[in-house]
Amino acid sequence: MFLIIALSLLNSVYAQNLVVNRNKPERTEWFRDLGLGMFIHWSFDVQLGSVISHTLVGASEEYRNDYFELQKTFDPQNFNPDKWAKLAKLAGFQYVVFTSKHHNGFCMFDTKTTDFSIMNTPFGRDVTKEVIEAFRKQGIAIGLYYGPEDWHFLHEQGMLISRNSASKANPEHNSELNTFLKKQMKELLTNYGKIDIIFLDGLMGTPFLNTEFAAYCWELQSDIVVTRGAMETPEQNMPTESIPGAWEACFTLGTQWQYKPTNETYKSGTTVINMLLETRAKGGNLLLNVGPMADGSIPLEQENILRELSLWMLVNKHSIIETRPNDPIKQGDIYFTQSRDGQTLFAAITNSDWKYGERKEFLLKGIRAIESTEITILGHNGKLVEYRHDMDAKVYWDNTRNGLLVSAVRGQRLYNNLKWPNPVVMRISDYRKNK
Repeated sequence: MFLIIALSLLNSVYAQNLVVNRNKPERTEWFRDLGLGMFIHWSFDVQLGSVISHTLVGASEEYRNDYFELQKTFDPQNFNPDKWAKLAKLAGFQYVVFTSKHHNGFCMFDTKTTDFSIMNTPFGRDVTKEVIEAFRKQGIAIGLYYGPEDWHFLHEQGMLISRNSASKANPEHNSELNTFLKKQMKELLTNYGKIDIIFLDGLMGTPFLNTEFAAYCWELQSDIVVTRGAMETPEQNMPTESIPGAWEACFTLGTQWQYKPTNETYKSGTTVINMLLETRAKGGNLLLNVGPMADGSIPLEQENILRELSLWMLVNKHSIIETRPNDPIKQGDIYFTQSRDGQTLFAAITNSDWKYGERKEFLLKGIRAIESTEITILGHNGKLVEYRHDMDAKVYWDNTRNGLLVSAVRGQRLYNNLKWPNPVVMRISDYRKNK
């Protein structure tokens, strides 16, 4: 009897941790090239300014009934996905992941599976379709978020809304829910053309999510990249070390995924840029969240952060897109990435004390220059500094026994007051690592 119980427990633990990754290797590498994605959390409960979906867990019957009635008042008259997509393009986002359905069960797409959708609101337009079309026009890869936990479905079944994976909240134990979810996924992956990325949230570690449902996505579109559900996707925290292979870090701009009108605190643009550098240095993609308001517009506070990111990416995108982690990840206040072929090293200097027009020296340990090496500051030609006609702005370097010594001038004028607080990136082409 003891052996049977032990084997049962072992099988249960194995099942909870089983992840089948059938992402094609070439598609995985394509995903790793992207580097920066825009997450968009938006559902009908944005009208409340609450956490998306999660107020339903433990909610009273009165609350649930009033909550679902919000479908009748959702009318985002300032929804303009072309504006979203153009801002994303400017800021250097290479892919988007839009919440087609969160755990509340509200479909932001035209579905035949339920009346609980955007099509049965005063707005009455297929938001998911319009988002996909707008971002495709900008050449941005298309990703969809989908939550297999469906609390409206449980409500309609008269079930307790819960996150207990051993109950009928888990479609593995609820055949009606299982069939319902697969019908919705078939709609999403057949009605909107090629979907590049799918993010399967909730039910973490369950065989349904990590094997059955992810496998169904690959069955419908074999080239799709499953992120959550097939790879590491740390949420609101940064791994301390590099994670082998493809992975994706998900972060909010403030403290909440969906728009929070009051009591919110936003990250600075500098913090976001440094997070992007750290993520790429550790080999991952950064999926940075935007939460549109109830009227469909992006809050000015969030837009301003993205425009600061836009300026930095215009100058430094080559250190982010199509790069891989370097060993080491970091030296002091310098983060490293490298080109896919390993021939070019990018060194992002995060110390904001480097003043405009100032020459500084940096010792890069473990590497050396050869005859064909070239070193530049991204965005600057190394020939002059505005209004300082006699200044030598050239980059110099020399091999020392401790590493490569680089002398460079910060010479690009990005702000009127000359106090640009964000990282400056050096590009070292055709170098060698010391053995």
